[in-house]
Amino acid sequence: MLTIEDLNQYYGESHTLWDVGLAVPEGAVISLMGRNGVGKTTLLKCLMGLLPIRSGKITFAGVELNRLPAEKRAPLGIGYVPQGRQIFPLMTVEENLRIGLASNPRRLRQVPELIFELFPVLKTMLKRRGGDLSGGQQQQLAIGRALVLEPRLLILDEPTEGIQPNVVREIGRVIRRLNQEQLDRVQEQAAIVREIGMAVQRVNQELGMTVLLVEQKLPFARWV
Repeated sequence: MLTIEDLNQYYGESHTLWDVGLAVPEGAVISLMGRNGVGKTTLLKCLMGLLPIRSGKITFAGVELNRLPAEKRAPLGIGYVPQGRQIFPLMTVEENLRIGLASNPRRLRQVPELIFELFPVLKTMLKRRGGDLSGGQQQQLAIGRALVLEPRLLILDEPTEGIQPNVVREIGRVIRRLNQEQLDRVQEQAAIVREIGMAVQRVNQELGMTVLLVEQKLPFARWV
């Protein structure tokens, strides 16, 4: 479904990503883990076309993405929830959700009911401004906005950062449900590494993920 081959990326003269390779098969849930600054968010931004790559190849569903601008990637079926949520605080919940319709390949006019099945709280707050929601509610809104696209691949950057445990569990439940419905995930979740000692066991237990370790020298690598 998604393949990355020998990807290299630079910030100025600083070489940040070195010959990165990754293959995400259909139906997989992948978590990128590692210390702050190792390039997890940078890699996700490269996938979305938000940062240029120096060399390498990114392919999604048989389509090479290297030369496609960011606005051309979403309609291929790639949803993206950036770190920090980045909702529109002065727009209502409904308006935030409807923004995702612009890239839906089926040109839907209404927000799919599935969004409200996954996040019932959003349906009760459609006329409330995004900036008035709690952090957990904003994260659910950000994920819902990405799902309006009906993506084949969903990329989540730090989806549980700074939100309460019950919402973390709710997001994990949504990820499992979507995975069972044959959507793909790439989840970047560095917070799990900081919060637990038995990182691999906890991730598999709580979110049912396959863990991809970006730093094999870290202490928890011996458990893989």
